[in-house]
Amino acid sequence: MLQSQRGFTLLEMLVVIFMVGVVMAVAAPKWLQFIEGNRLTVSRDKLYVGIRDAQSKAQRQRMAWQFSIRERNGLVEWASHPRSVLPAAAQWEAFESRSVRIDAETTFASSADIYYVRFTEKGDVQHRLGRLTLSSDNAPTIKRCVIVSTIIGAMRKSKEQSVPRSGRTCY
Repeated sequence: MLQSQRGFTLLEMLVVIFMVGVVMAVAAPKWLQFIEGNRLTVSRDKLYVGIRDAQSKAQRQRMAWQFSIRERNGLVEWASHPRSVLPAAAQWEAFESRSVRIDAETTFASSADIYYVRFTEKGDVQHRLGRLTLSSDNAPTIKRCVIVSTIIGAMRKSKEQSVPRSGRTCY
């Protein structure tokens, strides 16, 4: 009497493992890039809200406000505070991710290691217009930015573009 055996042969198992390995090798970098892009988008959106908050507080309280951002101890930190309060005395918030960085494309005004944008009591930009660009240590080609584009404080969000403009990819 012959008994039929069920299961897979060693060769079949090796072929399946090889195919799974190929799929993972192709998919893993794209997945990691997606995760980093999402992390940067969330960080950019928090900064956008923070800048808008500083502008809104300037208008509501009828006094100059400043949005400040810096890198400290491997983390990006930001603060929204009255212009009369020195940044060192402000309450800073940090992003959870250590891979998020302030990119060299940032054109906000700066003093020492702090980038900033200031708003008058009317919500207008007081010092200068600019761009705050974030990038990632894990995916340096992915960038997200907040652009303060007019003197009355109009802002918009953007991300890296395929064609650089004036040496910048986030515009």
